[in-house]
Amino acid sequence: MKMNGARIMLECLKKEGVDTIFGYPGGTVINLYDALFDFKEIHHILPRHEQAGTHAADGYARATGRVGVVIATSGPGATNTVTGIATAYMDSIPMVIITGQVPTPLIGNDAFQEVDIIGITRPCTKHSFLIRDVKDIALTMKKAFYIARSGRPGPVLVDFPKDIQIAQSEFDYPETVEIRGYKPNLSGHPRQVEKAVAMILESHRPVMYVGGGTVLSDSAEPLTELARTLTLPVTTTLMGLGSFPESDELSLGMLGMHGSYCANMAMSNSDLIIAVGARFDDRVTGKLSTFAPHAKIIHIDVDPTSIKKNVPVDLPIVGDVKDVLLKMIKQTDKNKEKLAGFVAALTPWHSDITAWKEKHPLGYKQSSTIIKPQFVIQKLRELSDDDAIISTDVGQHQMWTAQFFQFNKPRTLLTSGGLGTMGYGLPAAMGAQAAFPNRQIISICGDGGVQMNIQEMATLVQNRLPVKIVILNNNFLGMVRQWQELFFDKRYSSTCMELPIDYIKLADAYGAKGFLATKPGDVESVIKQGFEEKGPVIMEFMVAREEKVLPMVPAGASLNEMVLNA
Repeated sequence: MKMNGARIMLECLKKEGVDTIFGYPGGTVINLYDALFDFKEIHHILPRHEQAGTHAADGYARATGRVGVVIATSGPGATNTVTGIATAYMDSIPMVIITGQVPTPLIGNDAFQEVDIIGITRPCTKHSFLIRDVKDIALTMKKAFYIARSGRPGPVLVDFPKDIQIAQSEFDYPETVEIRGYKPNLSGHPRQVEKAVAMILESHRPVMYVGGGTVLSDSAEPLTELARTLTLPVTTTLMGLGSFPESDELSLGMLGMHGSYCANMAMSNSDLIIAVGARFDDRVTGKLSTFAPHAKIIHIDVDPTSIKKNVPVDLPIVGDVKDVLLKMIKQTDKNKEKLAGFVAALTPWHSDITAWKEKHPLGYKQSSTIIKPQFVIQKLRELSDDDAIISTDVGQHQMWTAQFFQFNKPRTLLTSGGLGTMGYGLPAAMGAQAAFPNRQIISICGDGGVQMNIQEMATLVQNRLPVKIVILNNNFLGMVRQWQELFFDKRYSSTCMELPIDYIKLADAYGAKGFLATKPGDVESVIKQGFEEKGPVIMEFMVAREEKVLPMVPAGASLNEMVLNA
């Protein structure tokens, strides 16, 4: 049976198991939306802005592990997706972005709403396609989804001209796909795994340094098993939070610029770092020339270009993180005679770590009159569901969430790590709630970032998505203000949010509920009221205006040169 290209595209999405898409209609995708009108197998959510729709698809992907899908029209619709695409690219999130394009005879003629979206997004996509023949749709989409989810995941853009959507063809979806030049290596080399386990068993001060690749490869279970078997201290990046339970005594918490004192000291004094699905980002390493000066490094990553990119590596292992960890567990089982002695020999190292934990634990002093933001985060953790999914925007609240929420399960923190995108939190929560209608989804925002995509309150209300939005309001762009306080003599240039916003009235205007806390005694009751509501809610907390995120490693400083009190 012949069908038009628009219907073929939807059939391709169905074959890939897509159940939810986020999209905004326009002239060059009107045929696709006409086909969607009768296509009941896929649920469509209309955001109020294409950037928010792209973040929502990203949040859906992070929460589920499946490929997120977003549709935008050509021209400004397509360009509005760019920040969301770059966000997903930096954090290796599997997405397929379908953009409308002017008819193929008009491409290159500066037609109405024509942009070269493939050229624009080439630096921030894993791959991109321009479909020029209706017969190519099925194979192109098979390739797009395969590339997006395989190897190191990432966003793939498919540009879909209007005339191709109208053209007719038979639909035949390929079962498999072979792409010349793209064959990601998923299997870690057994000999390298043997060497890695041998290096671990010979070490005296090992640390597992765990990144987002562990979450993306669904490797939390084998990671936890290996760490507990070998009694290895575990520190995670922002993107790796939840891959190892922070309630475990082996957990050091997050490391890096705003990491815990014990994590940064452990890394600085380690003799062996086992990097698992991490890329030695500058926010983690601090001053590169002084990073982990005593440590040998084992680096496990599916992307060979990430290995040795930032730091020298003694033992590289290219492969899927789960595959490598499972092989390491088997190899460890073969060395049981050495295991007891190794574990016993780590006692002094664990004692050092305990001393660092006790010397400078994460903390704050709660005032009787002013709400400390850390207190709000801890109360949220205390009162929320065990499987709640948290999204954040970017800034101080993001770091306080990472420090104080305590994540014990993977895929429960959605946050923009690599790009640091303000405006991400609310739409990402929207995507997660669409994926899990019955789970508790909490979006933690600052008063700066929340306004960047606040229009999605309308989407939440219209689609009955009961996201709980927590605004830590200090009337500042807090993280930049903190830098201005510490390094620019308190010259608060353009960081004071001087116009007060009544978020309670704003919630009401959108048809949602809003609650306000102005003193510490209000915090618990506001959270409970917000959680009891069945629809979307804004919970606003007026917090200490000049509270700082500490510890902090200043720019250009070594990892162990932390500002602890200021």
